Amino acid sequence: MNLVDEILQEIEGSGKQSGAIIKTHVGTVREVKDEVVFIDGLQTVSYGEMLRFKAGSTGMVIDLLEDGVGAIVFGNYELIEEGETVEATGDVFSIAVSDDFIGRVVDGIGSPIDGKGSIKATEKYQVEKVAPGIIYRKSVSEPVQTGIKAIDALVPIGRGQRELIIGDRGTGKSTIAIDTILNQKKGDMICIYTIIGQKKSTTATLIELLKKQKAMEYTIVVAATASDSAAMQYIAPYVATTIGEYFMEKGKDVLVVYDDLTKHAWAYRQISLILRRPAGREAYPGDVFYLHSRLLERSAKIDKKYGGGSLTALPIIQTLEGDVSAYIPTNVISITDGQIFLETDLFNSGIRPAINVGISVSRVGSSAQTKAMKQVAGKLKNDLAQYRELAAFAQFESELDDKTKQFIDRGARMTQLLRQKKNAPLSLSAQVAILWMGANGYLDAIPVAKIEALEIEFNDFMQTSHTKLLEKIEIDKKIEEGSEKELHKIAEMFIKKQKL
Repeated sequence: MNLVDEILQEIEGSGKQSGAIIKTHVGTVREVKDEVVFIDGLQTVSYGEMLRFKAGSTGMVIDLLEDGVGAIVFGNYELIEEGETVEATGDVFSIAVSDDFIGRVVDGIGSPIDGKGSIKATEKYQVEKVAPGIIYRKSVSEPVQTGIKAIDALVPIGRGQRELIIGDRGTGKSTIAIDTILNQKKGDMICIYTIIGQKKSTTATLIELLKKQKAMEYTIVVAATASDSAAMQYIAPYVATTIGEYFMEKGKDVLVVYDDLTKHAWAYRQISLILRRPAGREAYPGDVFYLHSRLLERSAKIDKKYGGGSLTALPIIQTLEGDVSAYIPTNVISITDGQIFLETDLFNSGIRPAINVGISVSRVGSSAQTKAMKQVAGKLKNDLAQYRELAAFAQFESELDDKTKQFIDRGARMTQLLRQKKNAPLSLSAQVAILWMGANGYLDAIPVAKIEALEIEFNDFMQTSHTKLLEKIEIDKKIEEGSEKELHKIAEMFIKKQKL
């Protein structure tokens, strides 16, 4: 062996002995770029592992490279300097969970930001978790009562379902999610509202509304606002889902709102481009589908043998000019079990919620719809879709046969009947009673302009004079023969009074 070979052997041997521990647990910051840090070393680090920086910030490994790792930073990345050491904790990103989360406002990584002190933890859950397998799941069989007539009747949502709310900006997407939460006041659902990339003022208004309506008693708000880092916005929906899974595994029913996943995809795209991942369609990375699928697949209705809880997801997607064929909308539509499509033209014409009945669909919710709602709304969706087509055609036709005219007249009244003011959800019995009136032709003689006022009057009349009937429908979840006879008598008397 010559001198050169001996020196090389010595160098290799010394590296294995003295450098192994340093390479395994400690790395060096090579570059800091807009909330993303490139680190040399850390050869045995895992994807999703937590890192600790010298300045006190924490980070998470999100990219494994041949010559190092890429990590996102939770906290002030500007304090991190090139050349400083980074410690790998050996723990995959987890958050502390407990019942004390209810009624609290937390940031994107689950830390309280409402000034009410720390949250006592009972367990730790991994944020990135595999969705429950088919063995653990049960078919959707119970409804999520939204309190919104147009949804409970036409596109019902079941517990354990993933129902997408999609539409342009300012069409009432968040209002539907908020009203659904408000309607759980006397129910048994725990609600989690995830804010992703929204303004701080919008977040403050939402929290104030939930407090005013006493909805914070069963609600958790996970807020990663527009002023928060892209890393916080990226991780927030996974943290919200993890909190939801804690309650689901305790046998409780949970509703998670993601407002909205368009901004979530933007945050991920920003991180991915900084990490120099190849940009594909609309500059999104190739794994953007997996970004949302691994999140929404965690929603489930669990079999009673394994606890019997459920996690229902209401993801929100914002479209541009109603373009549902764009990349992110088509991705999320294919992941979810149906969509509620809100149309700008309907919203501007005063039909609110502005649900396009033709495009909106619930693929599993009808299995969970109550018998009472099925009895009054069985043909309603098809009739309304046909009404829209006929109404458009009737504009060019001067003479219509009596049957078509009657169909259009009733469709106009039912469309008016499905209108609803925001933050005013209705009970199941109140919805069933008024929809029953419309479906049975009692409103055919009432002018369309008076339908809204008549509905308010009818609801007040039922609440004051016929509470027992409403309670019976609420408990039985169906309209029995005796109840139907009573409804006929009430409707005849009420309409007669209107004509006097």
